[in-house]
Amino acid sequence: MTTVKSEPKTAATASDELLRCEDVSLSFGNVRALVDVSVSLRRGEITALVGDNGAGKSTLVRCVSGIHRPDSGRVLFDGTQVDFGSPEDAREAGIETVHQNLALVEDLTVWQNLFLNREIVRRIGPVSFLDRKAMQTRAQEMVSTLAVNVPAVTSRVRRLSGGQRQAVSICRAAGFSSQLVIMDEPTAALGVQETARVEELILKLRDDGHAVLLISHNFAQVMRLSDQVWVMRSGRCVAGRRTAETTGEEIVALITGAQSA
Repeated sequence: MTTVKSEPKTAATASDELLRCEDVSLSFGNVRALVDVSVSLRRGEITALVGDNGAGKSTLVRCVSGIHRPDSGRVLFDGTQVDFGSPEDAREAGIETVHQNLALVEDLTVWQNLFLNREIVRRIGPVSFLDRKAMQTRAQEMVSTLAVNVPAVTSRVRRLSGGQRQAVSICRAAGFSSQLVIMDEPTAALGVQETARVEELILKLRDDGHAVLLISHNFAQVMRLSDQVWVMRSGRCVAGRRTAETTGEEIVALITGAQSA
């Protein structure tokens, strides 16, 4: 797939920056999972977080998304220091995460998955009921906005392909006023055509103004999609590069330690 990338931006200003982690550290017993990690993400950009297995990428993401609380350091989101106690807190603030396992319920329909734990409820006096028609209508709008290729919002998820399931997860993340969408290996289990389709959705998220944090071991994908790359090694952030100013070979060298920052 040929991707046309936007011109690299100049140095970030305070208004450009959406997320900043400053000296974030976290230990599990005697294991130091994160050590003084500092990274930042700009609005309307795709930022890649790369590193070998065990480098601390997923742990950092869990700190940002409210699963873990750092032992020290701070996280600033949209200019405000945050201390999320749960993923629900992060979602309310505007941070959505598309996990590698997608977290979809196979026996539910597309629209039911999109509104899982976010159901539209109507009240008539003391009686409450689910507004299924409103949810189906809104789900169709969400799918149409992202041009997601699913048979129908009434289709059960178990009948969808891997790429269509990933698209539903992305649609759910982007459809509720999220400012930041975190994606953990979004194309790891997909074929070539489905990977290309999901990459188009990721670029559309950026073009629609979302910030995207992408965790990927696919360095060609990182170079195609991202505007900024942060490199993790042994629980530390060892380097940051504007993608237009680096190469895949340099990123690999930074990950392995063959090249210092």
